[in-house]
Formats: sequence, structure tokens, C-alpha cells
Amino acid sequence: MIKEKLIAAIEKKSARVGVIGLGYVGLPLAVEFARKGIHALGFEVDRRKVERIKAGDSYIGDVPSAILREVVEAGHLDATTDFNQLRDCDCIIICVPTPLRKTKEPDISYILAASEEIKRNLHRGQLIILESTTYPGTTDEVLLPAFEETGLKLDRDFLLAFSPERVDPGNPKYQTHNIPKVVGGVSPDSTEAAAALYSQIVNEVHPVSSARVAEAAKLLENTFRAVNIGMANEMARLCYALGIDTWEVIRAAATKPFGFMPFYPGPGIGGHCIPLDPHYLSWKARQHGFESRFISLAEEVNSRMPEHVVQLVIDGLNDDRKALKGARILLLGVAYKKDVDDVRESPALSIIDRLRAKGAEVRYHDPHVEEVRFDDAHTQAGGDPLRSVALTSEELAAADCVVIVTDHSKVDYKMVVENARLIVDTRNALNGDLRQKAKARVIRL
Repeated sequence: MIKEKLIAAIEKKSARVGVIGLGYVGLPLAVEFARKGIHALGFEVDRRKVERIKAGDSYIGDVPSAILREVVEAGHLDATTDFNQLRDCDCIIICVPTPLRKTKEPDISYILAASEEIKRNLHRGQLIILESTTYPGTTDEVLLPAFEETGLKLDRDFLLAFSPERVDPGNPKYQTHNIPKVVGGVSPDSTEAAAALYSQIVNEVHPVSSARVAEAAKLLENTFRAVNIGMANEMARLCYALGIDTWEVIRAAATKPFGFMPFYPGPGIGGHCIPLDPHYLSWKARQHGFESRFISLAEEVNSRMPEHVVQLVIDGLNDDRKALKGARILLLGVAYKKDVDDVRESPALSIIDRLRAKGAEVRYHDPHVEEVRFDDAHTQAGGDPLRSVALTSEELAAADCVVIVTDHSKVDYKMVVENARLIVDTRNALNGDLRQKAKARVIRL
């Protein structure tokens, strides 16, 4: 049976692993295999990424260039734009983006493109694993029929599984090796082979009964976060209306040792998972005549937070007898989360758009993001790009309002509170002594 032969090759580290998509998920994964002495070959459509990998120059914050260079020079990791080399791989892992269409429906076009490349090079003895987040049923309803069109059959000729990515960019504590890996195969043999592969690089593998279960587990993880963040955001808006400190309320509730898990409000949700994954789940629910109203309500609350942040700016300026139109607004941070350079779905983009639409002069500082470009189709105030400005006392003093959107560690918050006149803090970055010593008036979310 092909399962036994493949597992034997994996355990001997003679199996070759191909990773399609070398972004925040694919590159760390390929590097982890390479560090364990398993030959990894990365596949990318972006030639510039391939060239940088070959040069040992990492473009992913969680992959230090020194480590990348080490595995490349050792011959354990290579990258290519030639997808015909998929035929040389024993195990193929798909790590491509799964965005949403403008209609908020799943866009699995990248998965389909990857599957076409695999089909052209599929041969007996290969294991294919999908890691890209998607709706339950994709692996066995879309990929399986596509691969069997070649005449090859599941279990007899190839194996197929789903294992959701669980990366947390910028998190130094949890990385590929110490995050448990959920694995669900389209068949029991597929589950066993995929579990054997991942056990080479992660401390714990959790097999489940099917690919559908693994797909649903991933969506539940991120929908759980989205719903609870939505609750925290709604509480923040209520507390603002009542004149209560939201963060003090959460700290007090978090002292309960059971039945409560603290979630925190923010300017909105961003990144490649939390804003998107609930839509995949609710879309699949609608296909079965089920309306997931709880999920939809959380999305509605979270999507309104940028508007609420702008209202806080307006309220603060009004108290100083200033109008938003013509005001100079400085945003601190445009990345979607702390200490990363990723602006995908960042709430900062919506905040900038709304501020510019109302006539404000918007500037930003982000130590990780040099430039932000806008899609004209999604903006009200035009798509002119912005570049990060240096954070100086003069820049802070010149701003009518400073808005902390992303609480990067590299920002000098002491200088911020000493020079700004009005601060809207959406991340509770100015807690404790900083807020007490602030010369500026601070409005917290």
C-alpha cells in the first residue's frame, strides 16, 4: 500500500516536501521541514520571492534571514516558479490565500489554480495536503474529484488531507513547532500519512475523523474569536456612552477564575483570518438553508469600529472647538496587529478612508510599514498612497489629534504623551503611568 511506503520515506527523511505558496504560512512551514533535514521545495508565482529565498533573504518576520540562509546553503530548502517540479515531490502542501469576493463569498480561485498544477504533475504515491482556510467540504468535494479526473484513485494511487494553518505572525512564543496540528484525511490512510508527516516538525498532532471536521475546526477557532471580539467591541461602545472605563471593566471581570475569558476591544479586526473565516462558515451555512445570525451580528459590530474611532476623534476635536475638516490627524500604526508589517484587512485603512472623506489631512507613522496604497474601488476619498513619516516631537505637536491604531513596541509612547495635544487610544497602549503623566487629553476606546 502507498501509505506504508510513504510513511517509511517520511520517517527516513527521504521524502521530498513541496510547499505551494511562500507567504506567512508557507515559508515558515518549508523552513521547519528543512531544519529537520527533510528536503523542502517551495513553489511561488512571484519570482522576486523565489530570488530572495535563494539568496537567504527572508521577507517574513517570523523567519530570520540567518536561519533561512542556513537551510538554503545546506541544500535542504530551495524555491522555484517551475510548477512542473511538483512531480518530484512526495508530499505537496497547499498554502495559498483564500480571500473573499466583493460579495463576501469565498474565493477559492488560488486553491483551484494550485490544484490544476498538481493535476498536471500528479502520480502514484503522492500525498496532497490543503492548509488554506476554506469552507467544510472543499477537500473532498473540490480537490478529490479534480485529482481523480486524472484516472488516479484515492488510497490506491494518492492520499489527500486537510490540516489548517494556525500561524500567529509576530508571536515569539507560539510558532510552527509548538502549535498543535489538527489533521483530517479524506480517508483513514490519508489521515495517518499526513499525521506522520507533520509529526516530523510539530510537537503534537491531533488527528480527526475527516477533512470536513478539520476544515470546520479552523473556522470555529477564528469565528469564536471574531464573535467574542465583537462582544468586547459592543461593550466598549456601551461603556463610552455610559462614561465607564472599558478596560477597567474587563480587568475586573477577568479576576473571576472560571466562566470568563477576557477579550479586548479594538479599532476593528484585520489580518488574513479573523475578518474572513466567519464568512466562509456563514456562506456554507446558507448553502444548507441555515442562517448564522450570531456570526453575522458579530461581523456587523466589528465592521463598525473604524466608524466609532472616527467619531471619537470628532468628539475630541469638538471639545477643543475644532472641526475634523482641515484637521491634521496622525495615526500611529497601520498594520493589522502589533509588531507585524501586514496591512491586509487592517482597520487603519478604513479609518484613513473615513477621515480623508471628511476632509481631514491624514498622516501616519509605522515602523514596520513604509507605504500604504489604496484600492480606489473601496475608498470614498481617493486612492492616493501614504508614506510613513518620522515620529518626532514636531510631528506630534503639529497634529490636532494622534490616533493609536496599532500598539507597536517600537513606538516611543513617552514622547507621544509629552508632545501630543489630543490622543485617541484604541489599544490601551497608554496604560498606567504613561496615561497619568500625559500632557495631552487621552480618549480611550
